[in-house]
Amino acid sequence: EAQLVESGGGLVQAGGSLRLSCAASGFKIDDAAVGWFRQVPGKHLEGLSCTKNPDGSGPYTSAASVKGRFTISADNAKNTVYLQMNSLKPDDTAVYYCIADRGRDFCPLGYQHDIWGQGTQVTVNA
Repeated sequence: EAQLVESGGGLVQAGGSLRLSCAASGFKIDDAAVGWFRQVPGKHLEGLSCTKNPDGSGPYTSAASVKGRFTISADNAKNTVYLQMNSLKPDDTAVYYCIADRGRDFCPLGYQHDIWGQGTQVTVNA
């Protein structure tokens, strides 16, 4: 069974850092576009970053709200995707999801995805 298991969320002070991990099993992350998304209650799912770019340039962060602060990376040997989050702000408080779409070369937006992680809460105190 293909699944994603996230870890690394928690409570942090503004200005601090966290690293989220997303361990995949049942499929290879290199065979999928794996992205990090987040959701605040009452708001839409926000796409942050993706391991694949249709132009072949590799992992990238697309969300303007986190560009320059968040970095996605992938370790194919460990079949794990990471999200390094620096200079955290209270507005970054959300549930963070790792989501995979097998056979894709980009991370589609919206809610129609192949495999979802369980989500991990990140809370940033002012």
